[in-house]
Amino acid sequence: MIELADFLELDFPALATGTLAALACGLLGNFLLLQRQSLLGDAVSHVVLPGIVLAFLVTGSTSTWPMMLGAGAAAVASVFLIDLVQRAARIEAGAAMGVVLTSLFALGVVLLEQSGARAVHLDVEHALMGLLEGIVWLGARDFSALVDPDRLATLPEPLLRLAVVTTVVALLLLALRKELTITSFDPGHATSLGIPARAIGLVLLVASAVAAVAAFAAVGAILTIAMFVCPAATARMLTDRLGRQIVLSALAALLAGTLGYALAAWVPLLLGSERGLGAAGMIAVVAGCLQALAILAAPRYGALARGRARARGRRSGEGGVARGDVP
Repeated sequence: MIELADFLELDFPALATGTLAALACGLLGNFLLLQRQSLLGDAVSHVVLPGIVLAFLVTGSTSTWPMMLGAGAAAVASVFLIDLVQRAARIEAGAAMGVVLTSLFALGVVLLEQSGARAVHLDVEHALMGLLEGIVWLGARDFSALVDPDRLATLPEPLLRLAVVTTVVALLLLALRKELTITSFDPGHATSLGIPARAIGLVLLVASAVAAVAAFAAVGAILTIAMFVCPAATARMLTDRLGRQIVLSALAALLAGTLGYALAAWVPLLLGSERGLGAAGMIAVVAGCLQALAILAAPRYGALARGRARARGRRSGEGGVARGDVP
């Protein structure tokens, strides 16, 4: 039996942090998917390394905020470099991401080896390999803590950071929904309407980079990358309407966050195991399973529905030939 105090101190902050990370990345993933830039999260996970090393060289500290600021600066810089390479070389977004990803990651490795930063055990863990289970809220003994300003002020830093980022992302998408929709489907038409398509695209990429870095420190790279792709791709299989897709992607992200954490933290204990599973990894697994389920069973675009449609088409065609042969 899970005690209320144990849930609020140990489970609630980790559950809320993982779910907020999934939601922030999942919402932005809808527009990245439409613009064929879903792997931006993967690119950012590599390009933050030089930012982390430079942050240490400048501050001499491996604490959270210098590492986060360095990673964030590198992520934002990479967004502008990807856009520059894409326009200058006239190549598709995926190729531009590959060029910037490999170049900046190699630069980070060189800086790490040549600067002496490796001697202080500086690695990518500070921004990429977050430990979700390590996020605790000590002193929260009952539900009154959720409405107590003093207690809320002691919420873990990763949870507060992701709460702010998720709120900003939601407000940004709400404010720019029309512009993002038009530029995602038809940038040329957006420009003809006076919408700065390139500037809107850069705003989306910068917001995605900030969300990615905020999520990395708490939940790790695997979950962050999965959340940029899976909720939006799952929702895309279920509807052709963007507004409905955004709502469904948010629901998929929330379901993956809550169900994944439950499967990782509580189900093993109920089955008699003394140890749980990695929560971030399990959330990513659930997101992948939801995607697989949508691919298989989506009402219109799922594999089963398409198979039934093809079977009906073949039967209809055969019936037509048979009837045509009758004199």
